[in-house]
Amino acid sequence: MRLVALVLRAGAVVVAAAVVFSLLVDGPPRPEVASPAQAAARAPGSAASAKAATPKSKPKPAYPPGAVTIVATGDIVMGSTPNLPPSGGATFFSDVAADLAGDVVLGNLEQALTDASGSKCGAGSTNCFAFRTPQSYAKRLREAGFTALNTANNHAYDFGQAGLADTVSALRRQGLLHSGRPGEVAVQQVGEVRVAMLGFASYPWANDLTDLADVRRQVARAAKRADVVVVSAHMGAEGSDKQRVRPGTETFLGENRGDPMRFARAAIDAGADLVVGHGPHVLRGMEWYRGRLIAYSLGNFAGYRVFALGGPLSVSGILRVSLRGDGAYESGLLVPTRLVGPGLPALDPGEQAHGVVRQLSRADFGRRAVKVARNGELR
Repeated sequence: MRLVALVLRAGAVVVAAAVVFSLLVDGPPRPEVASPAQAAARAPGSAASAKAATPKSKPKPAYPPGAVTIVATGDIVMGSTPNLPPSGGATFFSDVAADLAGDVVLGNLEQALTDASGSKCGAGSTNCFAFRTPQSYAKRLREAGFTALNTANNHAYDFGQAGLADTVSALRRQGLLHSGRPGEVAVQQVGEVRVAMLGFASYPWANDLTDLADVRRQVARAAKRADVVVVSAHMGAEGSDKQRVRPGTETFLGENRGDPMRFARAAIDAGADLVVGHGPHVLRGMEWYRGRLIAYSLGNFAGYRVFALGGPLSVSGILRVSLRGDGAYESGLLVPTRLVGPGLPALDPGEQAHGVVRQLSRADFGRRAVKVARNGELR
């Protein structure tokens, strides 16, 4: 028996030595690799795996699938009674309508849609401008492709509270969304993606862009309601010499027109995915901030016999941006336009907007500048 035990011990020692030697040479055992047939049988959704474990529900994505195309323009004034375009404005947007196609089409409506009297301008005033067209002109906006209009600007209140109320009513009758009044958020459903729009300006009838704490609150509140947040802002000084974006507050005729850079970045910090500016009546540069696009001014888009034109005042563009369901940038394009004749919007064969925005973006934002390709693509 002792001899048998000695033999067994010797055998165990030999086996152990062999195992150690194998580990030193070949490393630890590798996991079994399934054959293609075994892998298919184990794959989720196979009959074999279904028998093994049936999942309770399919996990949902972190954000809605798909992308949203957002189209935005600058200032729109379709005339001012009694100086109105022919045929009741039926052909006012004809040259650009094809480029106003998108899921969300947002414009800055810098006028009232009203027949109300009581203009803000006193009798005999030579340096005051009040713009209005009949409420029927809301139909022209819908026909052109707009889905939402911003009313946060200096001309929305040209005919007081009555004029602004008429404007809102006219837009609603045409199924057009609107934003810009204090606390107002417009929400548009695009497939599974909810898009919120907020308008800001430096006037008491609008969300106040000079109150950055409130800007953050408003945007954060909108971000809780929607997947994508678009901010429209009437900001910055006016004039053909006001194309540059500089840090600090801008003023015009004694009005505080906000600090465009601080405002736009505060909005994005709070949850905005796109900031579209207007107000200076000229194009300005574009920058990237935290992966989001800021277009500081899209200039004059349309102004029938109301704007001073020529030079940079007549150069404009249509911004087209595709955002994913989480608000992340997917693609963008600047469609060059200009104001022709008495101030009609038209495509610009000279494509001046591309060069203007390219140069201004480089000069004002350096490494954060949006790059404008020769075809207008924004990178």
